[in-house]
Amino acid sequence: MSMPYRQELVLQFSVNSLEDYDDLIELEDGIIEALCNQGKVDGHDVGVGEMNIFIRTDRPERAFEIIKSLPKIQERLLYFRAAIRAVGGDQFKILYPAELSHFSIA
Repeated sequence: MSMPYRQELVLQFSVNSLEDYDDLIELEDGIIEALCNQGKVDGHDVGVGEMNIFIRTDRPERAFEIIKSLPKIQERLLYFRAAIRAVGGDQFKILYPAELSHFSIA
C-alpha cells in the first residue's frame, strides 16, 4: 500500500456562470487524465465566483507544470491561480501567477 500524499496543489478559477462550471468539470477530467502517476485529483468545490480543484501529490511543482501545459488551462491563464499547501493545512505557497501576494479559498 502506498503512503498518502502529503501536499495539495490547489487550482483556482473564476466562475461566473453554469457554463463556466461545466467547462471546469470537463477540465478536471482532463487533469485527471494528464496527471497519470504525478498525483490524484481529490475533488473540487465552488464558492462565490470561484471554483477550486484539489490535487494531492508529493511533487506539486511537477504536477503544476503538467497541468499548466494543457490547452484548456492555457485558455484560462488570465483567470487562474495556483498554490500549494500541506494536506489539511491553511498556509499557502503561491505558484501562479508570480505577482499574486495572497491566496485563499472562499
